[in-house]
Amino acid sequence: MTVSDRTSDVIVVGMGIVGLAHALAAAKLGKSVTIIDRQPHAVGASVRNFGFVTITGQERGDFWGLALRARDIWAEVAEAAQIPILHRGLAMVAKRPEASAVLEAFMATEMGEGCELLTGAAFKKSHSTLDLNQFESVLVSPHEVRVEPRTALSAIASWLKNAFGVRFETLTSVHAIEGGKVTTSRGVFQSEIVFVCPGDDLSTLYPDVMAQRGVTRCTLQMLRLAAPGYQLPHAFMSDLGLLRYRGYSQLPGIEALAQKLQAEQSAHLAAGVHLIAVQSGDGSLVVGDSHVYGQAENPFATIDFEHLILDEFASVFAGKVPPVIERWVGTYASSSDQQWFVETPEPEVRLSVVTCGAGMSTAFAIGERVVREALQ
Repeated sequence: MTVSDRTSDVIVVGMGIVGLAHALAAAKLGKSVTIIDRQPHAVGASVRNFGFVTITGQERGDFWGLALRARDIWAEVAEAAQIPILHRGLAMVAKRPEASAVLEAFMATEMGEGCELLTGAAFKKSHSTLDLNQFESVLVSPHEVRVEPRTALSAIASWLKNAFGVRFETLTSVHAIEGGKVTTSRGVFQSEIVFVCPGDDLSTLYPDVMAQRGVTRCTLQMLRLAAPGYQLPHAFMSDLGLLRYRGYSQLPGIEALAQKLQAEQSAHLAAGVHLIAVQSGDGSLVVGDSHVYGQAENPFATIDFEHLILDEFASVFAGKVPPVIERWVGTYASSSDQQWFVETPEPEVRLSVVTCGAGMSTAFAIGERVVREALQ
């Protein structure tokens, strides 16, 4: 490898969705980009999630705006990289009057623009091909998109390489960064600026910053169910999700719902369970998930959490629950202090971390903002 092969305008450390987003933003500005990662391809949070770009429910204000912008960039990238959009939109099901009251409050905000709040009966009638239980009401949003993350990340990487000449140095561990010099297991790489996108790696690069920011890990359980014989027109969520998403959880009526859920589904709350159900191209359903927080990823799934997830699924979809055909454990960086941050540990470095489960939903907009502020 020559000196020129080791030199570029920009180096990005990490090739999850946050790293790819920063690389895309830099490449769009005409910069030469090298991505360095210790894995041969993305294996972390970016490929273990739902592939669901969630708008509705994101925190009101700037974060919601980031999700909207990221969704628009996803549309451009999906077309250019030939990534199928598997379905669009979201049905947020309210099974209780308390949940329905929260959705009514949501519709009164600017975040409800373009959404529709239907009675449970009206929604069931309009979705007659699905076997659904009875609901109080359903918020229907048109804003979301769903891709298959296991193939989407590799498709984006190939597109960045072919369309923009982005270089990928994989199976390469970064040991240290000093200015624009990046020392790795395969020698030294040089750039004008380095964007570090470590995901939930808390200890390799700038662990003091990660600790000061209160970053820990969230481990979650995910399931794939056999094709149920029906087609989801959009993703589904339910009451438990209203407590987890800040766009709902700061609305009037949320305290009454929290009390009701604590009385009726305390085990689900203790396991951090809420429902997201999306569909893959082969008809199978990706369903989850649970949330446990700590410094280390827990690699061991528990059948108790699985039962809780499937119980919530069965509260929305009537009939027999399809058999589980795949199980896996996901992980992402988490912090109760913020949902994302960018730090400048030294002038030529930006540390960019999404500290919630919304990396797929916001990374393209965050990368665009961070890169433009650093380079322009």
